[in-house]
Amino acid sequence: MSHSVRQHLRLEIEAYDRTIRTWIPGYGQVLTRAAKEVARVKPRRLLDLGAGTGALSEAILESGATAMVVLLDVDPEMLAQARVRLKRFGERARFRRQSFHDPLPECDAVAASLALHHVPAMSEKTRLYKRIFKALPPGGVLVNADITMPAGEPRRSEDYEKWAAHLVSCGIEKGRAYEHFREWAGEDTYFPLEMELEAMNDAGFDATCAWRDIPNTLMVGHKP
Repeated sequence: MSHSVRQHLRLEIEAYDRTIRTWIPGYGQVLTRAAKEVARVKPRRLLDLGAGTGALSEAILESGATAMVVLLDVDPEMLAQARVRLKRFGERARFRRQSFHDPLPECDAVAASLALHHVPAMSEKTRLYKRIFKALPPGGVLVNADITMPAGEPRRSEDYEKWAAHLVSCGIEKGRAYEHFREWAGEDTYFPLEMELEAMNDAGFDATCAWRDIPNTLMVGHKP
């Protein structure tokens, strides 16, 4: 599996961390909340799936939530940016160029931010959740921050309207906001929250929604 953020978002890698905040409501807040959820289980080794520029890993490492984070991503440009960002953490930050569809290394926790929406089918995502569940020990946790959208109307249109309002508040014209949504749909699939939680539960997790700022959602699954 290959993926290029530069091609998908038409965005220079260096501008990603600044621009993502104009596109995604509560971006900084969800990273902080995700780190707190990880800290509850005090993992020794955490996998950051689709780690990108390392923003989630940085929040987790800064909080002292875990001793080590292994960043997995298929985009070499994003991993290179993450290496620079996390250099101060030394050996606490490790980097692997691989897909989250590949066999997962041993870990105590798994986290992801704006990554798993690249899985296009819920059947495939359920299989991913099962692989994550299998990789975790009892008491392990999956923390997934991602976009969720209702399947039916009028809720779906209402949530897109609220999402567009965030982009407008950041200086993006409303028409351009909806153009972004159409462009992102080429590679992104946003499932309803209920389907995500059901898939996590089917994989064996005790899954809950910990926080939501439409459409940004923090889902947490604990392995009994």
